[in-house]
Amino acid sequence: MKSQLNLDAILNVGKVISVKGRTVEVLVSKTKNSSVLLYNGEIIKNVSVGSYIKICKGFKELVGKIEGEYITEDKNYSQKPYKHERERIKRILSISLLGYFEGNNFKQGIKELPLLDNECFLLTQSEVDKVHNFIMKIKGVPDLKMKIGNLASEKGRSVEVGINSLLASHIGIFGNTGSGKSYTLASIYNKLFKKFQENDGFKENSKFLIIDFNGEFSSAKCITENKTVYNLSTRKQIDEISDEEKLPLNESTLIDVELLSILANATEKTQKPFITRTIKLYKKVTSTDYPIDYFRGILRNKLEDILSITHKDRAHSLLDYLGLILLDEESYESRTNQLYEEIEWHNTLNYFFRKNALDRHQITEMEIQQLNLHGRVNQYEFPDNAIQKIIHFLYLQLINDLYNHKSLQEHIGPAINKLKSKTNELDKVFNFQADSPDYFQGKNILVINLNETNIDIRKLIPLVVSKHIYDNHKIRNREDGSKYLNIIIDEAHNILSYNSERESATWKDYRLETFEEIIKEGRKFGVFLTVASQRPSDISDTIISQLHNYFLHRLINNFDIQKVERTISYLDRVSSEALSILPTGTCILAGLSAHIPVIVEIDKIPDENEPENKTIKPTDFWD
Repeated sequence: MKSQLNLDAILNVGKVISVKGRTVEVLVSKTKNSSVLLYNGEIIKNVSVGSYIKICKGFKELVGKIEGEYITEDKNYSQKPYKHERERIKRILSISLLGYFEGNNFKQGIKELPLLDNECFLLTQSEVDKVHNFIMKIKGVPDLKMKIGNLASEKGRSVEVGINSLLASHIGIFGNTGSGKSYTLASIYNKLFKKFQENDGFKENSKFLIIDFNGEFSSAKCITENKTVYNLSTRKQIDEISDEEKLPLNESTLIDVELLSILANATEKTQKPFITRTIKLYKKVTSTDYPIDYFRGILRNKLEDILSITHKDRAHSLLDYLGLILLDEESYESRTNQLYEEIEWHNTLNYFFRKNALDRHQITEMEIQQLNLHGRVNQYEFPDNAIQKIIHFLYLQLINDLYNHKSLQEHIGPAINKLKSKTNELDKVFNFQADSPDYFQGKNILVINLNETNIDIRKLIPLVVSKHIYDNHKIRNREDGSKYLNIIIDEAHNILSYNSERESATWKDYRLETFEEIIKEGRKFGVFLTVASQRPSDISDTIISQLHNYFLHRLINNFDIQKVERTISYLDRVSSEALSILPTGTCILAGLSAHIPVIVEIDKIPDENEPENKTIKPTDFWD
């Protein structure tokens, strides 16, 4: 009992003098103004900004964090017989309440507020351990542990989090370039894979997709060597890229109104409805037993309709579009010669006639069937290139619309031309001949390296692949609720920004809506996002607000800091003010996996598992 009284006397630092909501002010005892305390031969750190304090309210123990301190002068100094001048100064601590002790555990949140004159104490070592014990119980069973680093303020004290509370959540990793952001991402998932990669259940039921914009995670052993990597490129020539280097993608994935509208920069009121009609035609043709015969039959009918038209400009325009389907991509003059080599227009009577006929009568149905052009229709085959095939359907729908006066050529043509312009780029990164698009190829981690792709492909690939994998995962998860998917996006501001001015509003809205749906609804299907970015201020507010756990590295820009402060309600003032001065490799952990924000020095990982993002030393190359 005497020992406990002595301990209480040593650890007692003062009394509560003010309570203003969560903020509590404590008057420090004049005997506790030294930086350290001695007890039983041990040095105990005294109260300081960033440390914890315990407030005893009867049998209840409340815990707060010291966010600041100031001094004030004792106005009754002249009336008291002080021995030292310094004793006229009163030291005041400003404390933000964090939680309370209940039984043997620390609980986050405010259950009740302290009263004036409540005694305040330093925390014992065991009490500090309780505050930093982030391993929660799930249905009465403690979560599995994963060590992520050590407390920056106490090198020997490790920080462990529950794997389920961290991984079954959306994660945000933010920090300026060179602050250790990518290293933290690699460290977290390297530890996870080392712990579970030999488990059959982990291999079968979990998938991890990494969108790697700068090629940092694409080396053979970064994070883990048991992975599938696609190093995509739009810089190479098409004949230099094998099908194995491309992402497998079913043709049916492209048959999506929104996706095709984006690729074609389609307008909402005219071009998008046209694409909708084309997709309806595509599905009607491909759902038959013999799609190619059905398509040829439509072409034959259109050829006969076109050659029966009595308006010259309209007839020639429609015939030219038919030629774009039937003839190879050649020069306009060459294509024109092939189209009109057997027919000619009668300028007086306004109809087509056959050049070699005895008289210039309007061409008959039987004569049409004898044309080489008609023979080309019967020999038509779908292109191997899926985009080119879709373009042929677009032209066929355009012919039908123009013939029936449903569209104007100048309204629809630009959308088709825009899609045609992207055919070569898409063919460099997608293998449309794949029967089943198994991106992962039997592995459970997939890395897509976009470092050598142009800006259009860098924005398109994450959307197409993420949406495809997400949609398939939802179907699988309905059948078997054990499936887990984590989509990891490094440099996420590239695709999750709402400030981009390089794209149409339709494309930007669709892209953001897709990822916002994943982050808002994905949890129900076992799908989670991990986003890492240098610029949190550029990322959609909806996405930032839905994150559950944060690893905050050094941030310098005021807009980024303000975005973080505004979004993370449980980030205390001390942690917030430390954001701009955090050393490399150190971050603030905040969120559902941690009771309180803590500054963590991230654990080192083997050199071979590190991301390829080290800053060069110029002088190494200047000898």
